[in-house]
Amino acid sequence: LLLFLFLYCYLHILRMAFSNVEGNRILRLQQERERDKARLEDEKRKIKEDNKIDLSAEGRFSSTMMLAAEEKFRVATVGLVTADEFKKKRKLAYDEALKETGGGGLPAAPIPKKRKKTKKTKANLVSFDFEDGEGEEPAPSPTKKKNGKKTEDEEDGETRKFGKFGKDPSVNTEFLPDRDREEEQRKETEKLKAEWIKEQERIKNEVIEVTYSYWDGSGHRRTIDVKKGTTIEKFLEMVRKEFRQLRGVSVEDLVYVKEDVIIPQHYSFYDLIVTKARGKSGPLFHFDVHDDVRVLADASKEKDESHAGKVVERSWYEKNKHIFPASRWEVYDPAKERQKYTIHGK
Repeated sequence: LLLFLFLYCYLHILRMAFSNVEGNRILRLQQERERDKARLEDEKRKIKEDNKIDLSAEGRFSSTMMLAAEEKFRVATVGLVTADEFKKKRKLAYDEALKETGGGGLPAAPIPKKRKKTKKTKANLVSFDFEDGEGEEPAPSPTKKKNGKKTEDEEDGETRKFGKFGKDPSVNTEFLPDRDREEEQRKETEKLKAEWIKEQERIKNEVIEVTYSYWDGSGHRRTIDVKKGTTIEKFLEMVRKEFRQLRGVSVEDLVYVKEDVIIPQHYSFYDLIVTKARGKSGPLFHFDVHDDVRVLADASKEKDESHAGKVVERSWYEKNKHIFPASRWEVYDPAKERQKYTIHGK
């Protein structure tokens, strides 16, 4: 029991001693924190005092003088200036304003720097011929003297105007884009196109004589005058009225055969003429009938014979297309090239 009491007292004494040590350490730390806080407050106060702007009557700019100083500074820094010139001109402008108000020195307030204005210049790609009337006028130099007066180059620019930049006439510039030249070419193209269309319309309105034969196994030859622009369909409509046997037959049931070639109804005589179309036994662009009257045959020259076109009912052609001459007939193909004319075989 005595030993237990002794241990209890010893532990209590140790606890009390430890509590006193901890309390002293906490107190010391709290005191250090207070000292640091006071030191920070002193530093903040000093910084504020250092940065405090002198707002006394002698060091304060009036609004009018501030505007004047700003204007002088703006005029003096037009164009491209270096950083040193920028600072020097700013100090000079505000020193002059302070002298006028009776003060001296540059104000402590920070002055915002003006953004430098850079002027982009366009480079000429060809030459500098002033006598040509195309291009843009050269821009005068924007730099001015410190006292706000214009430079000599600007004074000369007011009385002397340069010509516009243009292309050197001695240099080949056809590869360069030229809006005026392209516009002239477009107008010339439209003019030629209109003239060509007008000429083609004139040709289409020319009248030709077409020799044809209504074919039902034997020929019934006749002639008719039509315009070159007439289509085969319209031609067959005109022919249908000439024969009593065809008046009950529609145009779709008629076929026009020229030089052993069946001509589709949407083609016109003008199409066959301008393309110099060729058939199996002769040219498709001659619509009269004539024979080759040369006495001596020349193998180097092609025969010049033209045969009458045939107007045939489609039903007759379907029944007799395996018999000559219908067995030689084939539909016209403008892409097919024919080397020579034949009157026999396929």
